[in-house]
Amino acid sequence: MNHSVNHTPEDEINGRLKELQRFLMRQEIDGALILQNTDLFYFSGTIQQAHLFVPASGEPVLLVRKSLERARTESAVAAILPITSSRQIPDLLREKGHCLTNRIGLELDVLPTNLYFYYQQLFPKAELTDIADAVRMMRSVKSPYEIGLMREAARLSDQVAGHVGEVLCEGITEIELAGKVEACARKLGHQGIIRMRMWGNEMFYGHLMSGPAAAVPSYMASPTGGAGISPAVAQGPGQRRIRPYEPVLIDYVFAHQGYLSDHTRIFALKGLPDDLLAAHAAMLDLQALLKKMAKPGVAAGDIYRAALDRVDQLGYADHFMGCGDQRIRFVGHGIGLELDEYPFLAEGQQLQLQEGMTVALEPKLVFPGKGVVGIENTHVVTAKGLEQLTRFEEGVIVL
Repeated sequence: MNHSVNHTPEDEINGRLKELQRFLMRQEIDGALILQNTDLFYFSGTIQQAHLFVPASGEPVLLVRKSLERARTESAVAAILPITSSRQIPDLLREKGHCLTNRIGLELDVLPTNLYFYYQQLFPKAELTDIADAVRMMRSVKSPYEIGLMREAARLSDQVAGHVGEVLCEGITEIELAGKVEACARKLGHQGIIRMRMWGNEMFYGHLMSGPAAAVPSYMASPTGGAGISPAVAQGPGQRRIRPYEPVLIDYVFAHQGYLSDHTRIFALKGLPDDLLAAHAAMLDLQALLKKMAKPGVAAGDIYRAALDRVDQLGYADHFMGCGDQRIRFVGHGIGLELDEYPFLAEGQQLQLQEGMTVALEPKLVFPGKGVVGIENTHVVTAKGLEQLTRFEEGVIVL
């Protein structure tokens, strides 16, 4: 495999910056200050401690506090300047010819309130306006370069799934199995960080759970939760020992050079009861239906509605994406540099799919006292539907 450091190409960065500038021009916004790590990486190619100022017209400026040397090595932004304090920013931008007295765009969906007030003091004559939705929309449609990185992440996801069969055995605890699987991912180059945008949501590699433990709900915006190792985490693998004839859910994210692949497979020692096998097969059929439906121009919420109609016909409505009032009202989500990108294949979502969007489709059924079955794969939206990137065996893998 390739262990070389991948710097975002200059033409990628320039294209993204120009798209953002076109948006700023249309909205009559003087410029944008990009601060959040993922967005900073997307628009500059680095996450060094910095402020990226993107004017509606003119040359973007990356103002770096730490590490300037790394930022200059990693970023394709032409103008990279050192700062020792963010209080220098207004003067430096004025020296560059930027007059910030009208409107400044910020990522207000994630910016802490104290920082908002701080930037209002730095730019007292400017209106601070939210550009988060526009930034997320730009990021939702991937370039061929980005899709290439996600294809590699998906390939590595498949390798991790293949390793499960080598280490899963009767009596092993969920947390011990998780350690062995995660060690394999790390050896393959997993970056070790999975970024999420939603406030308060965090994850370490993903969910690995067995039998009834997989059906334990949690605070996560996910159909699965798990008891976890303690209430301080309240999700994921715990100390339960894995037994024969129960589903073992491996829902892991591979993170390669910033880009993610989300991937769920169901394993079992010696087999599963017929009712769970039938439920898993139903989710594979549902996945096939949704893959054909999810074409450019189709509203994301319509895909979720079609999923609900189908599971109702199959008799699984009460177990789809959770159980009872714990059900999650989506069947998939955008994915890229973050795990929760646009579009959300969720109730009421009117956003239409576009060619080049990437989504994780995850139809699952949750049975309290028994476990979870279902599937998840990462896909690219094409004119013909969803192209699946993750390829590992999709049926229940019996060991």
